[in-house]
Amino acid sequence: MKKGISAWSFASRDADECLALAKKYGYDGIEWALSNEGPVRYDSTEEDIKALREKVASYGLETYSMAWDHCWENSLTDPDPEVRKRAEEAVKKQLQFAAWLGCDTILVLPGIVENIRPGFDVVPYADAYDRALSALKRLAKFAEECGVVIGLENVASKFLLSPIELRDFIDKVGSPFVKSYFDIGNVLQVGYPDHWIDILGDRIAKVHIKDFFKNTAVQTHVGLGEVDYKAALGALDRIGYDGWVTAEVFPNEGETNEYVLEFNSAAVDRVFSEK
Repeated sequence: MKKGISAWSFASRDADECLALAKKYGYDGIEWALSNEGPVRYDSTEEDIKALREKVASYGLETYSMAWDHCWENSLTDPDPEVRKRAEEAVKKQLQFAAWLGCDTILVLPGIVENIRPGFDVVPYADAYDRALSALKRLAKFAEECGVVIGLENVASKFLLSPIELRDFIDKVGSPFVKSYFDIGNVLQVGYPDHWIDILGDRIAKVHIKDFFKNTAVQTHVGLGEVDYKAALGALDRIGYDGWVTAEVFPNEGETNEYVLEFNSAAVDRVFSEK
């Protein structure tokens, strides 16, 4: 498996700064994020994106996936049809940019029943399910044209709360270009990583790694929480997963960005060595 780092883990979005730090601390690649700033912006051109691809290669690193900064504000399941339209257009931009970057996957939130950010109303579960399913069936066609997989991340949105439900949802979409972006840490709030991995199987396209404390929304650095990595990685072995594992980690109060990158790189290496 290869070790990646999320763009959200950097204090800066300057491409050279991110790439230099990723290289320094032993990561194999970066998961960029579509944003208003940084190297992957809404107004980026094909030339901009391809130049970034060349820059990444010049550091001996890879781009393999892409996220989106504003996925919580713009949900595929929002009650407002204009917000849903904006979300679909952003996912399409992710897909196009990912194709130009040479990524094979993007990260997408399948839907939100309850938002972790204040100021949003709760969306009825049945409405969220129907809207998400319809949107992803439409987006799957564009994903296939781009040759890029939409990876649905399990997050704290009170939606798709079990591995069986997520498995069946993916199967209902019915496209090899819609899979799971499995987050080992996030799932600890509702279940056990190895259970989810065994059930999702080859539907898992990419993996996030972080740590969590059970039954809370508190996350921490790899190895400092309650995730059973040996069980999780054992399950990944059972399903034959040997792709990217991306550290999606953030500084605690008083920690420097370099400390976070260095600590989690070493922690992921340790987890891999002990599996």
